[in-house]
Amino acid sequence: MLFFGLLPIAGAWEKAPQPIHDLLQIPRPPRTFMSVDNDWVVEMERPNMPALKDLQAPIERLAGRKIDPNTNGPARHYYYTGLNRFTLKGKNKKALQVPSGFRFNNFSSSPSGDKALFTSLQEDGYNLWVLDLDSFTAKQIGTKRLNASYGSPCRWQTDSQIVCKVIPPNRGSVPEEAMPLPRIEENLGENKPVRTYTNLLQSELDKQKFDYFFSSEIWTFSTDGKEQRILPSGVYQSVRASPDGNFLLVQEFEKPWSTAVPLSRFAKRVFVTDKAGKEVFEVAKLPLADNINTSFNSVRTGRRTVGWQTHKPNSLWWVEALDGGDAKKAAKKRDALYGVDYPFSAKPTKFFETELRYYDVNWGRDDMALVGTYWYNSRTAREWMINPSQPDEAPIKLTDFNYQDAYADPGYILSAPNQYGKSAVQFSSNGKYFYRSGKGASPQGVFPFLDQCPANGGVCKRIWQAKGENYEQFVKMLDPDAKKFVTSYQTKDMPSNLRLRKKGKKKGKFITKYKDHMPDLAGVQKQRITYKRKDGVSLSATLYLPAGYKKGKDAPLPTLLWAYPREFKTADSAGQIRNSMHTFSRPSYSSVLFMLTQGYAVVANPTMPIIGEGDAKPNDDYVNQLVMGAEAVVNHLVKMGVSDAQRMAIGGHSYGAFTTANLLAHTDLFQAGIARSGAYNRTLTPFGFQSEQRTFWEKPEVYYTMSPFMQAAKINEPILLIHGADDPNSGTYPMQSKRMFQALKGLGATVRWVELPYEEHGYRSREAVEHVHWEMTNWLDTYIKTASASKKEK
Repeated sequence: MLFFGLLPIAGAWEKAPQPIHDLLQIPRPPRTFMSVDNDWVVEMERPNMPALKDLQAPIERLAGRKIDPNTNGPARHYYYTGLNRFTLKGKNKKALQVPSGFRFNNFSSSPSGDKALFTSLQEDGYNLWVLDLDSFTAKQIGTKRLNASYGSPCRWQTDSQIVCKVIPPNRGSVPEEAMPLPRIEENLGENKPVRTYTNLLQSELDKQKFDYFFSSEIWTFSTDGKEQRILPSGVYQSVRASPDGNFLLVQEFEKPWSTAVPLSRFAKRVFVTDKAGKEVFEVAKLPLADNINTSFNSVRTGRRTVGWQTHKPNSLWWVEALDGGDAKKAAKKRDALYGVDYPFSAKPTKFFETELRYYDVNWGRDDMALVGTYWYNSRTAREWMINPSQPDEAPIKLTDFNYQDAYADPGYILSAPNQYGKSAVQFSSNGKYFYRSGKGASPQGVFPFLDQCPANGGVCKRIWQAKGENYEQFVKMLDPDAKKFVTSYQTKDMPSNLRLRKKGKKKGKFITKYKDHMPDLAGVQKQRITYKRKDGVSLSATLYLPAGYKKGKDAPLPTLLWAYPREFKTADSAGQIRNSMHTFSRPSYSSVLFMLTQGYAVVANPTMPIIGEGDAKPNDDYVNQLVMGAEAVVNHLVKMGVSDAQRMAIGGHSYGAFTTANLLAHTDLFQAGIARSGAYNRTLTPFGFQSEQRTFWEKPEVYYTMSPFMQAAKINEPILLIHGADDPNSGTYPMQSKRMFQALKGLGATVRWVELPYEEHGYRSREAVEHVHWEMTNWLDTYIKTASASKKEK
């Protein structure tokens, strides 16, 4: 085996060093789900990391999607391996009896909550199952294979009826290319800028395969086993039942299939059928959306975001742009919210016109709906209360704040199943109040809350808020007046557990009692550090120290900073406290917190904000602000005495990898870097990247200055580049790391490039995850722990 420095550069998958290897074998705690009727808690058991061979299954990359041709579902499916249920008192626990190797996903409760559906994942496709929560027995419904290529393959129509996408029978074999054809595209003078997309259709063969894998028939299945086809083969985005179950809202993609944009922007027709599949109303016919400009808040024209008003039996709603969908265009009004009742023949009612771009609506009842709007450039969010039954009535503004201002965040609006089993605003029993829950960020820390808000507008009243050295979040109300509710409670040393609380009581009763699955890490120290950069902006980070380390007595540690900068419009919001120090912190998979076991201090998420106040654009001052943020945290760590200035490493994933390369190019703060799945040449994404809306041709100097590839000659510290060979992320093609390696190699830098076969933007297989830990540990041990890098002036 050949060696580069102290690191082998050929040949095999390496195991993670101990104790990381053993810790990676420990199963994670299950996920929990509460039944709609609050009778049961369901546990879904999660698998550990898949083997590399599980990632070697064939993939069809079509229209921005990745399909497993064997199952006709998403490639590299996520699934669960077991189901258990018990009461809110933690009693009557029962496990679902399933065959060995059983895998399932797409779990969904029925409207009344006494049943649930899920899909079993076989080697050759998906099947529909129905679970009775009381007896906790399940049965397969029918034998037809479902099409899970796009969206959910099944949805509840009523308590006894399920509507599904089914693979057309006798569809034949996968299309094959008889003769390669030239690829031809053209643009006849129209302005059609698009951001960089991956996995688009490339050829006529791709279009044929798209038809093959994405076409479905729509069937209904009864829980007693009856089945009926109601719509012929087509490429369906979604099929959703009306609240009363008598109608279906169908969104169907239409040809021609595009090679320029992903599936979500294809032409489509939106229509309503009765429950037998007979069309009764065409809602919209939308053309191909390949001309939406790249400015954030730009949208397609026509009736978009069509849905059912959940508080009515069969009434539609949708949104239409009033500004042509163009966010660059000055306009007093941006969107309008419309609705129409069955039989859909009347003129649609305009409920509300928005000053900002629409982003969501929470339907409550005939006299109340809550509409959210936002605008990216100003980071403004506003919520409005409207009266759908009286559209001329003046709307009430509920909130108006900078959505990056964590301290001003009013929280999200609580919803619950209504009389139709559909999600709607949750009201108090007298109908006078609705509820909000939020993170509760403040200068003192993060303390989640539950608020009761007047249903006619007005100031919300706080009825519960977490306190003390724990992290407790609201989960679900058990009655409409919040006399009983469930929270999720965790501490530094105890994982998240469900807790039953009663209004006005200080203590609650635990429903679950999960223990620390990695007790060997219980002694790890975690604290928030706060400091300022030289322009006065307040910053913070989470500092982790190995178990047993004594500040002020033990020598300073080699330190790894793991960074991911973000853009802000104000200095105040950039410096806010957003994370609790009382959460349970145990690493999973490729987490850098495993480096604590190797004797390193780890600084997670040091805030390195890039601020553009007023009309200023953050990226115009990117390098300067990035350097100031890095200098501030390094100086503070050294001043604290926990870090050795001569043994500092910088690392990050994705935009953090981009950050790593930039800091090595523009500073001498670090002796080595680790860059995982990054982008280094921004001219390869010329129509925008991350939060940059301007094109390369509008601001070439920004693209050039921000690209560490252009500054590669200044990188004179060792840098480890890691990338998944199948990374589909539009800004981080594997070519980015390969070209960066070639540049650094040609310039004589110390650089190592590791490409992981079959891995994507994140790393999943146990072989790749362990190897990444081995690479990182060896890199840091060589250039940080046991060596002092010589510095050169930049």
